[in-house]
Amino acid sequence: MTKFGSAVFNRLVIIIPYAWLMFFFLIPFFIVFRISLSQTAVAMPPYLPVFDLADGLSGIFSGIREFSIDNYLWLTQDALYINAYGASLWIAGVSTLCTLLIAYPIAYGMAQAPSNLRATLLMLVILPFWTSFLIRVYAWIAILKPEGLLNQFLLGIGVIDQPLIILNTNWAIYIGIVYSYLPFMVLPIYSALEKMDHSLNEAAQDLGCTPISAFWQVTFRLSLPGVIAGCMLVFIPAVGEFVIPDLLGGSETLMIGKTLWNEFNANRDWPVSAAVATILLLILVVPIMFFQQAQAKADGEGR
Repeated sequence: MTKFGSAVFNRLVIIIPYAWLMFFFLIPFFIVFRISLSQTAVAMPPYLPVFDLADGLSGIFSGIREFSIDNYLWLTQDALYINAYGASLWIAGVSTLCTLLIAYPIAYGMAQAPSNLRATLLMLVILPFWTSFLIRVYAWIAILKPEGLLNQFLLGIGVIDQPLIILNTNWAIYIGIVYSYLPFMVLPIYSALEKMDHSLNEAAQDLGCTPISAFWQVTFRLSLPGVIAGCMLVFIPAVGEFVIPDLLGGSETLMIGKTLWNEFNANRDWPVSAAVATILLLILVVPIMFFQQAQAKADGEGR
């Protein structure tokens, strides 16, 4: 490859990710944000656009002066949306913690397994992806309902005297999220543990650490990048989850994904829906940006 071709290739490697980010994140976000500043109307689409790109720069600048934050003020005044955000963050946080507690031993066992078995274990982890996500959630309805497989099994072995009410509760949502997103937690943790030098753990024990202390001081700390990546991969989509709360949580479940769907489809209030989505995005993205800055600073100080 010539020097010119190498330079072009290096530029493409940098440009392509930014182009992907612009077309599939920034532009859709700009459209949603633009709708959130509009007003509801009986029309198709059901809102009055603040400005139209076809009007040119003069039309855009004149439309900017008509921006309204009424939809955002409305969200702060209605307890429904505040409770929905709070419930979503709580359910996602508890589900992420439960997923981590289950996934870490699985990933640790995979990393400690003989090398000839790791590929098989890895395939078993990703095997659920071969089935439709919706079908797997519907399967949990058959398992968790009062006359379902779980209650029939517990009644059969005499653990309970009457069926447990799990379906249409938050417990069912926790189970559905943990089951559905478990591979997303296992894979990054396994990747971090599989690359670790296990002789460091032995050295820590030789220096006087107990096995448990050596695990926390060496193994867990070295696997933290995988743990953080897994928690983000689970927590972020769980906050905006719609299918699992709708099918397993029932009509009384309050999560921002369901609230957003109701505003968009049932109430046909696109501006408020767009404002809900914009705030949700900021709630998730801003902390991640601060975390990445802190991580980069820590890495720079470490060097």
